Amino acid sequence: MSKKKQNEAVEAAEETAEAVQEAAQEAQPEEKDEKQEKINELEEQLKASEEKFLRLAAEYDNYRKRTANEKLSLYDDATAKAVKELIPVADSVEMALNSLKDVDPEILKGVQMISNQLDKSFEKLKIERFGKKGDSFDPNLHNAVGMVDSDEVESDKIAAVFQTGYKIGDKIIRHAMVQVAN
Repeated sequence: MSKKKQNEAVEAAEETAEAVQEAAQEAQPEEKDEKQEKINELEEQLKASEEKFLRLAAEYDNYRKRTANEKLSLYDDATAKAVKELIPVADSVEMALNSLKDVDPEILKGVQMISNQLDKSFEKLKIERFGKKGDSFDPNLHNAVGMVDSDEVESDKIAAVFQTGYKIGDKIIRHAMVQVAN
């Protein structure tokens, strides 16, 4: 029910109540009591209807918000599942770039283009990489596979990255496998 219709209903009820009150004033005392009871009863029914309408509107709003959140969650879950299958390809391309130092520049350029395409695809899907050397160690995001003494990196910072981590929003797709400095 729209606010306009609700306001019209309230106004109509108020007009009816006023008319009944005027008629009651003109009538004898016994009739006044009966009419006043009827007016009170109608006012209570109006209040009950208003409360029911407000509850229904609030319930619908909560339902709409809940279903919107569920849709986003389903999208993130499906995206994470698909990306999980592509992560080994991204790892292979990254390893290829790291090992192709003394090769034909055209080959290196081609592998870099593939890497850039993967990065752009991940960006479009809102997939974030994490776990870089020098970042603070967070046990919720990183799997520490070892500790090392390092002059290059401060204590409790990542000294080496063995596998990059991936996440979508707050959902972790794969934890980063790192080595932490003492």
